[in-house]
Amino acid sequence: MTSVRLKFNGAAESNKGGRLYFQVIHDRVVRQLGTGYNIYEEEWDEWEGEIIVPPGISDKRRKELDHIREEIRWQNKRLDGIICTLSNREEEYTANDIVSLFQTENNAQQPTVFSFFRNQITQLRQIGKVGTAATYQQTLNSIMRFLQNRELSFDDITSEFMLAYEAWLHSSHLCRNTTSFYMRILRTVYNKAIEQQLTVDQQPFKHVYTGIDKTAKRAVFLADIRRIKNANLSYSPTLEFARDIFLLSFYLRGIAPIDLAFLRKSDLSNGHLTYCRRKTGQQINIQWEKHMQQIIDKYPNTGTQYMLPFIQHEDCTEMQQYRVMARKINRKLKKLSSLLRISTPLTLYVARHSWASIAYAENVPVSVISGAIGHDSEATTQIYLASIQISRIDQANHNILSKL
Repeated sequence: MTSVRLKFNGAAESNKGGRLYFQVIHDRVVRQLGTGYNIYEEEWDEWEGEIIVPPGISDKRRKELDHIREEIRWQNKRLDGIICTLSNREEEYTANDIVSLFQTENNAQQPTVFSFFRNQITQLRQIGKVGTAATYQQTLNSIMRFLQNRELSFDDITSEFMLAYEAWLHSSHLCRNTTSFYMRILRTVYNKAIEQQLTVDQQPFKHVYTGIDKTAKRAVFLADIRRIKNANLSYSPTLEFARDIFLLSFYLRGIAPIDLAFLRKSDLSNGHLTYCRRKTGQQINIQWEKHMQQIIDKYPNTGTQYMLPFIQHEDCTEMQQYRVMARKINRKLKKLSSLLRISTPLTLYVARHSWASIAYAENVPVSVISGAIGHDSEATTQIYLASIQISRIDQANHNILSKL
């Protein structure tokens, strides 16, 4: 029986940081394994055995603690993988073996796939590409589950490995676009490793699917938008809030849900909303309309810098708060579609697709909306949009909203 617990050894002086370490117990033998990180007494919850963010600390320290927590989680997963590997050998092993393997991996010069992945994620976060970093993290988590946290070298990524990974993804009942999503992210990281001469190209992706299947359009008609807008939902504030967020997403030219959640009050100035897409960094400028203001006026006091109450606390958990709120809204929207007998289950992304689809039906040029959701990739859409005059898009949006 093996257990691993994160422990904190406080410093003798309260103003100095204490040491974080793992306590490894195997067959009643106890060993300590340093994490390489120090924190302060007030940043440790002894009861829960985890790092906490105390009130009143600087944004810089919040980010440092967030980084330490990520590193600790990673080290814990590596320990789990080492223990799993040793257990599968069906040979006796000791607590010293666990510690020795962990330290050997730390001292290895050649980065593993997992460590290289994590470096890429860190770099993406540092340059503000939080959404892309999240997709990399999703892919890394998937591969780690497939390997049960066992380490992987770039030389291990062969055609046979990729076929086995693809088969495992299919066995998890994922659609082809989802499995292809993971394949493309892994291929990107693999190609970066080749550029850095960490491995040679074995063409491992030759026999797995990395394309994008065309999917059915998830959009509703303008008549449905009118019904959603005119529905009396005063009896259910949560349902009404979900409806209003859906409408605002539509009004704002199908703004991506994450961009909607992170709109700041300062983004609205002189009758225009200006923000940068979190996914691509592209700056978007939207003419402000009365339909938008009516919804903002219903939810005026967010208590934060953000325009909408997706995020209640600015404490380094903003992304988690967004995801929780988005899930709640989508659940309510699906209930709303059932109540209004709308055949397409409503979600925030349906609002995004619907604006594009309705704009297309209103004879907005394909060059303006790039065929709405009919495009093959986000990059293609951005190429089209880059050459469009903002005034033409604003006029298209004004025409759509005037019909409601």
